[in-house]
Amino acid sequence: MSEYRGYQGRSLEFLQKNNIKIGNKVKIFSDIVYEGIIMPRYEKSDSNHITLKLKSGYNIGLEIDKIEKIEKLESLEIKTEQKRQIEKKPNLEKILLISTGGTIASKIDYRTGAVTPALSPEELNSSIPELAEMANIDTELILSEYSENLQPKDWKRIAQKLDEYSNSDYKGIIVAHGTDTMHYTSAFLSFALSGYPIPIALVGSQRSSDRPSSDAALNLIAAVKFLKESDEKGVYVIMHNDESDKTIACHLGTRVRKNHTSKRGAFQTVGGNPGFLIVENSIQKNITKKFFQTEKYIPRINVDSRVALLKYYPGFDPRIVENLIDLGHKAIIFEGTGLGHIGKNMYEVVKSANQSGLFLGMTSQCIDGKVRMTVYESGRDLMGMGIIPLGNLIPEVALVKAMWALGNTEDVSKIKEVMLQEISSEYSN
Repeated sequence: MSEYRGYQGRSLEFLQKNNIKIGNKVKIFSDIVYEGIIMPRYEKSDSNHITLKLKSGYNIGLEIDKIEKIEKLESLEIKTEQKRQIEKKPNLEKILLISTGGTIASKIDYRTGAVTPALSPEELNSSIPELAEMANIDTELILSEYSENLQPKDWKRIAQKLDEYSNSDYKGIIVAHGTDTMHYTSAFLSFALSGYPIPIALVGSQRSSDRPSSDAALNLIAAVKFLKESDEKGVYVIMHNDESDKTIACHLGTRVRKNHTSKRGAFQTVGGNPGFLIVENSIQKNITKKFFQTEKYIPRINVDSRVALLKYYPGFDPRIVENLIDLGHKAIIFEGTGLGHIGKNMYEVVKSANQSGLFLGMTSQCIDGKVRMTVYESGRDLMGMGIIPLGNLIPEVALVKAMWALGNTEDVSKIKEVMLQEISSEYSN
């Protein structure tokens, strides 16, 4: 029964006795007085609690034995929302909003309790009235997926769509994207579309758009402001700088990673400060050099996913590398310890991989700093076996760059040259 989804035993009897269903707004008298919406529960939940969504957007569980009284305030009616027509203003610049899914394009279905990627670009646009006052925003939906489901073929699909607008009259383009793998997509777009004539901003949200604590609106507003007022080109990730709503960070697309699971300021620039900060009505530039990208825009959008990212650890089984060779992989990015090391137990399989023609790159597990394989004998030995130190490339960025390089380089022997060449500010000072 969807009206009581996840409820069983005593909790189901309690709701039925009080004529309460999922989606009802209620007032509950317990240790204190609570107001909220009855939410579904997981199918294997116990039978002694009910789940209430508070006005703050958070869910709490209440033990039914401690509930003195429950009152139904109203029933939520699920209505089909009418899309609000947004009047275009001839004096405003044009921005394109492309949606790929993720939390920023999600909302809670109070009938099921699920957070689903169901918000269309039009809904995102119309649900934030400030956007219409800032720019004429066109919208397009190309995917509706949580970002953990996106694959390299989807990066290519997004890049192909962006390439279609390379000669458009848009001032910039926003890509609404889930946060979990947003830095992978931003890295690929940075390489595939290097030299793109207008800025591209990937924007996400740590909390769904219908929650009071959502960061979606402020992130989108900041992105529009940046695209309108900045003359910078390149690919950026625009998200909250910290838990405060006052500052939004604009990170270079190849120097950023998600460093926290749930905080609104989850994204951080590795090896420095965010390229820009959007602080209320001003844009602060933090980088001294211009975002580096190729001068002429020549899209190189192909991708080859036969690359592995391996995190070395004590006890690592070298047969994993042997399996990758057998599977036909063309490159391995090692995430080594410290300055770029892996254990002696890996030496023979590294030699075998090198002889098999695989590109072997070394990054570090350390969050900051550069790989320096010449410092210790072990590092020099590994270089002699064919491993290429990749400076301060972020491991995930090195993985994506290798996939991109393989997809766009006919001669596999030239991958080393491509990997060490700066394409889109992937190496920081």
